[in-house]
Amino acid sequence: MTEQSNKTYRCEDCPFRKKAEARPKSLLGRFWFWHTTWCPGWKAYQAYLAQQEALSTYYRRTDS
Repeated sequence: MTEQSNKTYRCEDCPFRKKAEARPKSLLGRFWFWHTTWCPGWKAYQAYLAQQEALSTYYRRTDS
């Protein structure tokens, strides 16, 4: 596997993210959304999630 698969992302457990997702129209929710448009950590986390989804889809197809 790649080196990136062992990396942990703070975005997964971020209390600000959880609050922002619970109330997206709040000031914190709007700030969080704005933050995700430029944050390199968030972009890396999203790429990691996409990679994990692609791998799980691949393995589901090959297991059949």
